[in-house]
Amino acid sequence: MTYALPIFDPAGESTPGESMPPRAPDDATRSNALFDAYGRVIRDLRLSVTDRCNYRCIYCMDPDHRYLPKQQLLSVDQYLTIARVCADLGVRKVRVTGGEPTLYPHLQTLLEGLGRLPFDDVAMTTNGSLLTADRAARWRAAGLHRITMSLDSLRADRVAAITRQSVDATTVTRAIAVAREAGFDPIKVNAVVMRSINDDELADFADFAREYEIDMRLIEWMPLDSGRTWDRERVVTADEMLAAIRARHDLVPLGRDDAHGTSLNFGFPGGSRGRLGIIASVTRPFCGACSRLRTTADGKVRPCLFSHEEWNLRPLLRRHADDDEITRFLVDAMWTKQAGHGIGDATFAPPARGMSAIGG
Repeated sequence: MTYALPIFDPAGESTPGESMPPRAPDDATRSNALFDAYGRVIRDLRLSVTDRCNYRCIYCMDPDHRYLPKQQLLSVDQYLTIARVCADLGVRKVRVTGGEPTLYPHLQTLLEGLGRLPFDDVAMTTNGSLLTADRAARWRAAGLHRITMSLDSLRADRVAAITRQSVDATTVTRAIAVAREAGFDPIKVNAVVMRSINDDELADFADFAREYEIDMRLIEWMPLDSGRTWDRERVVTADEMLAAIRARHDLVPLGRDDAHGTSLNFGFPGGSRGRLGIIASVTRPFCGACSRLRTTADGKVRPCLFSHEEWNLRPLLRRHADDDEITRFLVDAMWTKQAGHGIGDATFAPPARGMSAIGG
């Protein structure tokens, strides 16, 4: 069964009755846990706090992309309400995303609030451009456990072309040093691999992982760009990535970090602390083990990264609905989570929103 997208009025609030997900069975929550209709336990929250970014990466945003009106975004207390109710439902990990979350003016307050909740892991994804020693130290003290950064090329001209900004690879190498000094470990760096853009750097990324002792994660390009330029023929597959890297490096298979991990991990012989990870969302989907829910910066619940349904929690938050009502909403919304993204299906269509508006 499929459900229509919620309808939104010009003021940015849902038309009454149109944003509520269909009712899940009364036993949809068991043992203080959040489940979907396929029996998957939801343990991970992706909490987007802004759709704004100081980059406009070619696989994410088109040059003319427009941001949401600020009055549609949630307050820091509302983001923390989502996180608190999710924690009460058994969610154990939260990742702060954007856009670029370091642009969020109340990030420190948010991290302090998340640090007081019973999460096993609090992480953040950032491009690293605004990371300073002072900010890193304060985030660490607030309870942030891990940082993941983005670096799609090791060549200055390519970084500038991909981000459409005057930045280069040294922005991230500096940020790695700052994060390590603050005590973050492991440090992960993501690269989206695109044919004829950066796929000739795969073995160089392995060198980078070894030199900087990081987890370098190589991601198959997914159809999440707002400009709709994704092309299946330009996807560099996991098999192709591994073949290119193994032409220079011996790799030691390490498997996934846990049953719900997205990354196929590899180490290097000889005691190097660096690791490689391949996130093969297109050619080796891991939907069957997905434990994630996403909330957007404007308060929409997205059961799947590729959902065509999103459910507007913002009206409940703005009228200070009690925890029981928010819990019921999340239970119902997650019951609509689809079995898989279906990228390889003939009927596949990308979601209406791009990655920056969804949250990574």
